Amino acid sequence: MNHESNFSGRHSIRLKGYDYSLSGAYFITIKTHQSRNCLGTIKNGNVQPSKLGEIVEKAWFDLPNHYHRIELDAFVIMPDHVHGIIVLGNDNEHNEISGPQKAYGLPEIVRALKSFSARRINALQKTTGKPFWQRGYFERIIRNEKEWSQIREYIISNPANWPKETKLDFQ
Repeated sequence: MNHESNFSGRHSIRLKGYDYSLSGAYFITIKTHQSRNCLGTIKNGNVQPSKLGEIVEKAWFDLPNHYHRIELDAFVIMPDHVHGIIVLGNDNEHNEISGPQKAYGLPEIVRALKSFSARRINALQKTTGKPFWQRGYFERIIRNEKEWSQIREYIISNPANWPKETKLDFQ
């Protein structure tokens, strides 16, 4: 029996055999631990981030300072989760001083976002080591311009649909 399939019913949602360091656009959703509504509030369809939400937002916009080949697209903070689009560029880019740079994949970038923000939040709340984010995250490889446009619109309109979020349809 496969150990992973027996571990608390958990299984990977990643596309088997896909290299998540490849250039492309990725839609991500990260939920807070136990779906805690702590990142902000929605009033009249607009997000009002809490102090914790502001920390997450700062960590999001700081990612390109740590990972040379990413661009950030649409992003929204919701009370218990965040949605964003991360674009991984060409891995042949290099720094003229240090030469070729390592091409980090999506899992490393999401791990960094979760880690950077959770450390700052736990320091603020004096809850060092306590989980802030759910263990995994949702991702979708954006396959074409139409899908990218649909996802971007979904992210932008998400606060107006709170608490009744609509599901994305990619048919």
